[in-house]
Amino acid sequence: MKNLILTGIFASATLVSCGTVQSLVQNTFPYTANVLVSTGVPANKEVSSSTTASNVQSWFGGNNNAQIKDVRISDAKVTVISPSNGSLSDFKSFKVYISSDGSAEKLVASRSDFNNSSNSLNLDINDSGYLDNVVKSTNLKVRTVYELKNSTSSDMNLRVSLNFNSVPAN
Repeated sequence: MKNLILTGIFASATLVSCGTVQSLVQNTFPYTANVLVSTGVPANKEVSSSTTASNVQSWFGGNNNAQIKDVRISDAKVTVISPSNGSLSDFKSFKVYISSDGSAEKLVASRSDFNNSSNSLNLDINDSGYLDNVVKSTNLKVRTVYELKNSTSSDMNLRVSLNFNSVPAN
């Protein structure tokens, strides 16, 4: 009985430590893009906005061959920055694509139900597989595509926050 209890404690400690080690070696790196939704943008029409993002070189000390692998999108969120009382209720859909030199554009997050009047909303992650070749390449680009239900009465500034996870390549 004593051996069974000790074995159980040892097994529990081993599982907890493995999870801790995995979380310590797993990297998370963010990217934030700003999107301006101008007054006069027509409703029921997709509008696209692109920005060049920092690439993995800046996150990992200037090494384009960063020793990471299995890069995936882990979180995406859109937030109204201004006006201070702005909400996302005027949006019909929102999509976020990433691409880089030499790689095709990939949809990483989207949302098509903006039924609440919140100023911030998590986007649905599109599991587009590993993004190593996109993120580790030069000239990472983020393109947002949105469609409004109604035209806005004033300019709206949005922040799109993306988080990527990776593991060391060893």
